[in-house]
Amino acid sequence: LHCGPTGSGKSMTLYSALNEINKVDVCIRTAEDPIEYTYSEKKACITQRELGIHTHGFAPALKSALREDPDVILVGEMRDLETMEIAIETAETGHLVFGTIHASSAWQTFGRIYDLFPEGERDQIRKLLGYNLRAIIYQKLLPTLHAHIARIPALEILINTPAVQKYILDGREGEILELIKQGHDEGMLDFTSALVKLVEDNMIHQRIALEATPKPEELKMRLKGIG
Repeated sequence: LHCGPTGSGKSMTLYSALNEINKVDVCIRTAEDPIEYTYSEKKACITQRELGIHTHGFAPALKSALREDPDVILVGEMRDLETMEIAIETAETGHLVFGTIHASSAWQTFGRIYDLFPEGERDQIRKLLGYNLRAIIYQKLLPTLHAHIARIPALEILINTPAVQKYILDGREGEILELIKQGHDEGMLDFTSALVKLVEDNMIHQRIALEATPKPEELKMRLKGIG
């Protein structure tokens, strides 16, 4: 899952990821609203569907795509219960599913997903996510200090390691941020650390970082070398 506000570059990041997969002999199907980038087939077989032109919604597009035996599916936006439900079921049957969702951080995405479902179904959805989720990436584009680079992404990366999976299954999603902070060696990255690195690498101004963070005091301490 790729999350972030509108205009944060989620589509471009997913396009880049699928373009890498395009180098392999696989079947890729997408459902997008709208189609922002057109893929040139390399080794993969790619079919793109646009809402309003080729399909009436993400859910019917997903159902249609599954009849074509795809290896990889991209869902432009998971914004309703039916789409999320089908996407999770698709992942459960062994397909690699990419999707975007509006959420304000990687670890807070769980609450956004659970809110789509009736309360009585949330325990089951929690189990399905625990066993099928690969990763959640939060992205926010920030203006840089360099004229030749207009904007750069600040990322938060959550990978579903065994420890993260246990927290999901136990309903401890609110504590996952601590696992992200402890999991840099496993490829995870918390948003504060991402901002600190961008400032220290002279990519963004400290003011921009403080405007972007939900934790300004923690960021100030980190920039001073505390914590």
